[in-house]
Amino acid sequence: MMLIALAGGLGALLRFLVDGWVNARARAWVPRLGAPLGTVLINVTGSLLLGLAVGWLIGAGDDTWALPIGTGLLGGYTTFSTASVEAARLILAGRGLLATLHAGGILLASVGAAALGLWLAS
Repeated sequence: MMLIALAGGLGALLRFLVDGWVNARARAWVPRLGAPLGTVLINVTGSLLLGLAVGWLIGAGDDTWALPIGTGLLGGYTTFSTASVEAARLILAGRGLLATLHAGGILLASVGAAALGLWLAS
């Protein structure tokens, strides 16, 4: 249980660092876009990594690390709630199309990345 909590804290720290780095670069590259690209990258890469981890752990027949890696590390790293709030903020700012693309894009890309991870690990 403690390992899951520690891994979750590490995942949240990684999310904070990656999100800040990506969004700072995105503002420099495309200042007018205004899309929260950090959350997109985090959820897509986290889904890919979770697919890989689940595929490898199931394939190896050892689920010892499934909860610390899946629920802890990658659960702390990915964030559906932040993506939802970002989409709501875009709607409130009158950017409904971008909000729809953001929310729908994250969902489709994340599910696709998870499927790719499972396929690669099998």
